Parts: sequence; C-alpha cells; structure tokens
Amino acid sequence: MLHTRRPRGAATLALTPGSGARSTFEEPIVEPVVAVIGATGAVGDVFLRVAEHREFPVKQLKLLASPRSAGKQLTFRGQQITVENTTEQSLAGADIVFCSASSEVSLRWGPWLRERGAVMIDDGSAYRMDDTVPLVIPEVNGDDLDWHQGIVSIPNCTTTPLAMALHAMRQVAPLKRVTAASYQAVTGTGAAAAAELQAQMEAIGRHEPIPTPTVYPVQIAGNVLPQVDDFAEDDYTKEELKMRNETRKILHLDGLPFAATCVRVPVMLCHSEAVHVEFTSAAPIPRIIDALRSQAGVVVSEDPTTYMTPLQAAGDDLVYVSRVRRDPTVEHGIVFWLVTDNLRKGAATNAIQIAEEMLRRNLVQGAK
Repeated sequence: MLHTRRPRGAATLALTPGSGARSTFEEPIVEPVVAVIGATGAVGDVFLRVAEHREFPVKQLKLLASPRSAGKQLTFRGQQITVENTTEQSLAGADIVFCSASSEVSLRWGPWLRERGAVMIDDGSAYRMDDTVPLVIPEVNGDDLDWHQGIVSIPNCTTTPLAMALHAMRQVAPLKRVTAASYQAVTGTGAAAAAELQAQMEAIGRHEPIPTPTVYPVQIAGNVLPQVDDFAEDDYTKEELKMRNETRKILHLDGLPFAATCVRVPVMLCHSEAVHVEFTSAAPIPRIIDALRSQAGVVVSEDPTTYMTPLQAAGDDLVYVSRVRRDPTVEHGIVFWLVTDNLRKGAATNAIQIAEEMLRRNLVQGAK
C-alpha cells in the first residue's frame, strides 16, 4: 500500500500529437484513494507505468489481485507495494477502483463499490452494453460520464481506436456503413498467450518441435487465426460483435450497419485494423485528413509510404491513422489503416483518462 501526496488541481484531458501526453491539473481536485484490481496482470502493470508518467493524483494506492498473487511486490513512484487479496477489507475506503479482471470479478465488486459511493472503472466486458453504465472514450463521448451511477466501462481494445477515427470522420459527413478487419496482438488474450507465442518462436528458432498449444486452438507462431473469442450469433465471434455493438453505443448510432472480421496474429503488442467507411454524402479526402488532425489522441499521415506498424506504436498512447484513400467500390467511401497499443490506449491509458475527466467534472464523490 502506498501513501503519497501529489499536487492538487482539476484534471484536464490534454492530448497532443506525441508519445505519452500528460494530464494537467488545476485547483481544486480531490486526491482519490485508488485501488487496482488485477494489478499483477498485463494491463495492471501498464496501468502503474501510465499513472506514474501522467502524474495521476493519488492519495493512497491499493494494489489488489487474486489470492494466488497476493504478497507480490510491485513498484510505483519508487516505492515497493505489497499486493493484497481482493476483499471487502482491502477495498474499503477506495474512491476510484480500476478493475482489469474477469467479468465474474467485475460483477462481484461493481455493485458493492457503487453502494459505498466509490467509482469502478471496468476494463472488462461485463457492463459495456448495460444501458445504465456509460461506455466511454473521453475524447469522443466524455459527456456520457455525467450520467454514471458508480460504474464506468472501458471499450474493447479494438473498439477504442476505431471509434476515435470514426468520430473524427463523421464531422465531415454522416456515417452510412462500416466494415473492418482487425489484426490483434496476443497480449489481448493475456500473459499466457504471450508466453505461448514466445515459446513457439523459440522452438522454431532452435528447430525443435513446437510445444502443444494450450491457449489457442492451433499454433499461433507463423500463423494467423480468424477467430478472436468464441463464436456467437450468425457465425460472428464475440469480439466481432463487441466491435459492432460498442461502436454503436459510443457514437450514439444504434442502427449503424457494421461488420467486422477479427484476426489473431503472431504479434506481441498493438492491434491494427483495416477499415472501410461509406458516408451518406461526399467526404473528400482532404477534409477527412483535416478532421483526423483535429481529433485529440489521433495522429494521421497523408504520405501513403509513411504508415505506422505495431513495432513503432508499442508503448505509445496515441491512435495512428494512415493510408487514407478513396474506396472506388462505393460513391462516398474511404479506406484507411490504424494502429494503437492495445494495453495503453486500448486499456490502461483510457481508464486513467476517464478518471482524470471524472475528477475534472467533480463526478467522484468519495467512498462512504
């Protein structure tokens, strides 16, 4: 557990083109007691680094996990903190709780925290489509935070960058139809998936037999899997339906025609997407580029040879859009490529930005 004092001030979302843009704070602000559920996971680790870099104000920090991980030591702002088991006692007094765990964990603690006046910012899918829970990207629909009831949900790591790009583009012309193909890194599945890819690549390098896959149904190294999550309705996967449903909710476009194909690729970090957008009226490329340039958190390249790859975007908080071009198959269409770090803007950074915006709006009342 860490007790620290940070400069007081109201959080102002301040993203500019450039890696790791920091928040700024002006009077007044409450320094919250913060708890992180899932602190030892991949997102939890990144959360600590992002919070430290952005100088997020913390009065007291509690790092929580499952009983299996309790007792581990993690570092935050130069201090060692012991991870505790997630219990009512360890959560007591928390004002803001960041949860990056299973849906079961989110459903267990969300109502309990809400009843006690705390805010839970949830990285999982448990509450995303709950009509009483805002699903938020601060640069897109931060006003939705005003009607929160104690729980705020973070979009899926493929939804967030896409919704940011689409939000910019719809300032030029209304959206008519969206189709997308994602190329998703193994860290989106978790640490075990990253370890599985690493082990398979090492075996290939040593010309040894590939270890039997345990995370994915088939070998991921040197392969691509056209399945992310389980299959659901109409032979779409849950991940593909998440992209559709979450994008509609965030943009407040319930009937937006949308189809996605989500693919797992042998990349450690960063999700990429190839996106086709059709508009209801003319959307000239120069105006689309200008709209993307004006969108906080997005960097766009006009030069088709200057595109971003996962290796380049890793460790960054921004969404990179490139290869913006006309779609000749429809009257008013464009095609583009985007890349973002799935553990940062796709998860941890977005969570911290939500908390910053809630503090700025005085939406964190404090635990009872």
